[in-house]
Amino acid sequence: TAARVCDDLRGKETLVLDLTAITPICDYFVITTATNRRQLHAIADEVQRVLKEAGSERRGREGYDTSSWVVQDYGDIVLHVFIPETRALYDLENLWSDAPRVEWQPHYDG
Repeated sequence: TAARVCDDLRGKETLVLDLTAITPICDYFVITTATNRRQLHAIADEVQRVLKEAGSERRGREGYDTSSWVVQDYGDIVLHVFIPETRALYDLENLWSDAPRVEWQPHYDG
């Protein structure tokens, strides 16, 4: 659901990493790239709204007011929304390269 929201708001290179066999911290990372801070906030806000509606309360958020990377923790899912330069700098896909990628399908209004 979080990945689909990112895609709906035109997040780039959205991926989901399955961390269940790697760390007890969380089950999944959802990672996406926003082209600017306004889009970064829009994606973070909409994921928050949709997940809250679905009964998943946010446990924490970092970077929203001052950063080029917003992290929102929902317990089993951690959302990372980056601007391109920050995503390249932290390179979470490489850092967590042992984590399998989860296939997901974007919404298509057909």
